[in-house]
Order: sequence, then structure tokens, then C-alpha cells
Amino acid sequence: MTNAPAKRKSEKSAFGRTDRAHDKPKVLTDAAIKKYKPEKERRRIRDLGSQGLFLIIEPSGTKSFEMRFRRPADGRPAKIRLGRYTKHEIEGAPVLGQRMLTLAAARQLAQEVHRRRALGEDVIGEHKAQQQRQRAEVAERDANTYPAAARAFVEEYARPKTRRWLETAHWLGFDLDDNDTLTAIPGGLAQLWADKPVGAIDASDIWNVIEQARRTAVPGIKPRSPGLSETRPRSLLAMLSRLFGWLHRHRRIAHNPCAGLHRPPAPAARDRVLTSDEVRWFWAATEAVDAPKTTGAPKPFKPLLRLLLLTGARLNEVAGMRRDELHADGTWHLPGERTKNKRPHVVALSPLARDLIATMRDKGSDFVFTTNGQTPVSGWNRMKRRLDAIMLALAKKEKGSRATIPAWRIHDLRRTAVTGMAELGIRPDVIELAINHVSGHRGGIAGVYNRSELWNERREALEQWSRHVQVLVSNNVVRLPRHGGAA
Repeated sequence: MTNAPAKRKSEKSAFGRTDRAHDKPKVLTDAAIKKYKPEKERRRIRDLGSQGLFLIIEPSGTKSFEMRFRRPADGRPAKIRLGRYTKHEIEGAPVLGQRMLTLAAARQLAQEVHRRRALGEDVIGEHKAQQQRQRAEVAERDANTYPAAARAFVEEYARPKTRRWLETAHWLGFDLDDNDTLTAIPGGLAQLWADKPVGAIDASDIWNVIEQARRTAVPGIKPRSPGLSETRPRSLLAMLSRLFGWLHRHRRIAHNPCAGLHRPPAPAARDRVLTSDEVRWFWAATEAVDAPKTTGAPKPFKPLLRLLLLTGARLNEVAGMRRDELHADGTWHLPGERTKNKRPHVVALSPLARDLIATMRDKGSDFVFTTNGQTPVSGWNRMKRRLDAIMLALAKKEKGSRATIPAWRIHDLRRTAVTGMAELGIRPDVIELAINHVSGHRGGIAGVYNRSELWNERREALEQWSRHVQVLVSNNVVRLPRHGGAA
């Protein structure tokens, strides 16, 4: 073959690369380049049609053009990669660093390099400097894309300073992998705006994802309930507004694109309180809610749910209860990082509450309510559906087949406890202290100047409520009073 190499032995070139010795120099043509095949070692063919121009054939089959010459200042060998070979014509004048080059364009570019060298330019130095500038521009552009900016917000602000930071990360398009690293959720905002500069995101972009959240779901997050929702878009807009507000304060964007957008209305304040009958059905249903439907260990929902009703505490507070928070004097000490208002809170546990906690044997986990020993108990949605079904069955058995139970949420147990204590005649300020609520009677000037903890009153309030629940669930005749006073 005309393009057979002159010899097979490899040699170390003056340019610092072990290549197979030069193939026979040739005036290259597209037809000849097509015939050249890759071999185990890198091939280098000099083009007699242009001074210093070589065709490089990698073992992978990639073909590209390279120039080799000696520097005029010190005679040191130098080389510069021009671009990969293509037979398809390109538009515009060829430039160094261009991705693809035809043979004609490579020869034209080689002539330009020789002209610049003749004028005394350091072509190699200038090319390296240009590459560094381009890398810096790419790095700066990547640092200002939405994923980079949102990740910085989560890591620098949301994670260290907010309680539900992981939910914020989810809504912004991230999840945690096994290495505790934020990764993009498929279909989430970090993937949707992967290459978008954060400063280029405008009100229209925000409106589009807010409208998607309202009609179907937050991008990348499976909705809890299908259909239209005003809660999803309101929450997403609030999270995006916090993100862009933080970026604006740190001078990473010129303005907050969420400013001025219509905020979906807040949901109506809930007033659902379980009736006396519903409290009895709830208490009885917790006996069976822990039993697994098929296989697997039962979960500790029974004592957990009952504690929610007896203490009036929030779901995450009880579910995340740690053993080192429980003290020998019958108190539960919640640190500020685990409460909604960031204030430490001490709960006086009633004897019934302490008995419920005592049923959870210490298996070496920091958490009281856990099935894997590593995290608090999960599976709340499935549990709630099972709990509702059991309660309804109890209601129908007692009241008849037409009995119904209006929809309620786990958080309504807290409102039921507050309402129950109020109807037992306990003072509102004592109730607010007992459940760690700082608005209302403990807000404003009263909260600033009245620092009394009313510890004895709080303990008695929770014990009185606990005794009332005990009587209520063991005696079908007892009902919660409707207009205050003790039962």
C-alpha cells in the first residue's frame, strides 16, 4: 500500500511523546486520509502540502491535525493541536482551538500560524493564554448556573439555618445521595434549568414552573394528591423567592425575579378538632394500626400517635424524639434546633405518656421511635390511610352503616389537645406554654415582659388533660364539655 509505514519500530520523539515512527510523508488528500487506519500505536503522517503540518491518528481512530516546529527564541520543540479532521466544509475562517477542520482549513490555519511566527508572535504562549481565559469563562459561567447557585443556597443557608432544609432542597431540584452530596432530581428544577444562568431566569420562567405546580406537580416531585392545588404553587414560590432573595443579597443577581409575582392565596385556617367519639375511635384504632398488612416488622405508631394527642406536640418533634432528651424526672427536653420557633422546650410528661414511651425498648438507637435504628419512623401516609379505615369501621359498627368521619390530619391532634385543655378550664397562657406556642396570650408585650414559665401550672395542665383522655377512652358515656368547666 502507498500509505504503509516506513518502519514498525516505536521511537521517543523530540516532542515528548512515544509514537510509532513517522509514516512516509505524503501530500495528503481526503481520499488518502480516509484510507489511513488506526493501529496499536499513535500514527503521525507529515503533510508535504503544508510546512510543519501533521495528520495524527490515535489508536481509537480519531484523526486530527497538529503543527510541529521549533521556537525561534531557544530552538526548543513545540507543537500545537489545530483541531479534529472532517471532510465536511466549515463556515468562516479557521481559528486555533476550532473543534473540526477540513484538510484545506488546516493548511490555511498552518499558513496563518507561520505568518504570526514570522511577525515575532509567541503562538504557543498566546494559545495557552486564550485557553486559560476560556476555561475561566466556562468556570464562571458554570458557577452562575441555576444548579450551582441553588446548591450554594442550600449548603450555605438552608442546611445550617433552617429546620426543614431537605424539603427545600427537594423543591429546588436536589436530593442527597449516599455520600451526603446534593444531586439533581430527575425532572426537577436543577435538571430543568441545568444550563441556565441564574441571572437569566426571569418572571416568565418562574411563572411557568409555578403554574405547573398548580396544575400537576412541582417539577420532579410526585404530588401527594393529583389535580389542581393552591398550596403547591404558594410553597414553591415562597422557596424560590427565598433563594433569589438570598442570591440578590449576595450580589449574584441584579434583581429577584419573584418580586411582584402573584402569590397564590393562603389556605383557609384549619379548625378541625376531633370530637369525643372520634377521640375514642382514634385511641382504639391505634391498637391495630401498627400491625403489618403482609410481612415486615410492625412500626411504633401506637405509642407515637397517642403521645401526639396527650402532649399537643408537633409531629416531627415526637417522631424525632431522642433518648437523651428524656430525663429521669419525667420531663422531655426539646432543644431549640428541633422546635418550630427555635426555642428550647420542656414537656412535663404525664404518667400515661411516660408509660407509652417505656413500651419502646432501647435497642441501642438514639431514636425512641424507629424501625431501622438510624432514622425516625416513616411511612406516615400509609399509616394514616390505615388509621382512617380502622376508625371508620369502628364508627360504622357503633353508629350504623351511614356513619362518616370528616377528613382530618395528624396535626389536628395538636388542636384537639389545645381545645380539650381549654374546655377543661385551663388558662390560655398556660396552654400556650405547655405546647410551646408564643403568639396569642404570650405574644407582643406580654411575651416580652412576662418571663414566668408557670412550670407547676403546665405540668398540672398536661396531667389533667391526660387523665381526661384516659377516662374518655375507657368510658363511652363521658364526653368533652362544650362550654368550659371540668368534666
